[in-house]
Amino acid sequence: MASSEPGGFTAIILAAQRGGRLDPLADKAGVTHKCLVPIVGKPLLEYVLRALSQVPGLRSIHISIEGEAFEAVRAVPGAKGEFGVPVDFVIAAPSLADSVYAAAHGVEGPIVITTADNVNLSPAVVERMVGRMEAGAEGVVALATKEAVLAAHPEGQRRFYKLKGGSYSNCNLYGLNGARALQMAETFRSGGQFAKNPKRLAETFGLFNLLLARFALISIKGAMKRLSKQFGVRAEAMIVEDGTQAIDVDNQRTYDIAKLIIERRLAAQGH
Repeated sequence: MASSEPGGFTAIILAAQRGGRLDPLADKAGVTHKCLVPIVGKPLLEYVLRALSQVPGLRSIHISIEGEAFEAVRAVPGAKGEFGVPVDFVIAAPSLADSVYAAAHGVEGPIVITTADNVNLSPAVVERMVGRMEAGAEGVVALATKEAVLAAHPEGQRRFYKLKGGSYSNCNLYGLNGARALQMAETFRSGGQFAKNPKRLAETFGLFNLLLARFALISIKGAMKRLSKQFGVRAEAMIVEDGTQAIDVDNQRTYDIAKLIIERRLAAQGH
């Protein structure tokens, strides 16, 4: 587990199969888990490990996945600490919420949570999130505006949270700082993907809040204020200007888009 030394943060990567079912992309690629699916020559998980490992202050990475996948995932570059950051494996629980609790057990200090398919994850964005927690935020969620996402790719996302003053997409990047904030992992209890499943949003945040959001009667600031009150923590939204941060690999369509974004980035870097 993570060091108990003061300062720094721990990262949790959620990599288990959703509902225990073989992901279609994994099936097509002939691998057991989506995190092992190759994209532009590397497994999805490697991109996330590389991005996190570049963030100053990272003490350790905890990968949450089924126990039977440990051996295969350890073969991914970076999963054995090759990038200079210790990596631990934690057996995933049946629910995302309990998987977060298990991966966070014994951890002190800020925690950054992301997913193994978040291949466009930016080290700078993670560093910014850690900075928000060091400044006093107990819970941070990264969001990108609809305009930023569509500027990155016109088909980057098809569903957005419509709030007063704008529409947003989740970047699958969360920050939890302290034991009190850890209870916010309950927002994962129903499986997340609230933009696709309004019923889950109602179950997690209440029907009244769902109606406020559905009819754009609440701003992002107001939504965070309600979230803070619900969990008794200081929750903040971090608006990310780079729309690619909201484009992960959910299906074949987003796989193709993420592949294009990665190839463009590599070309810009002269690779």
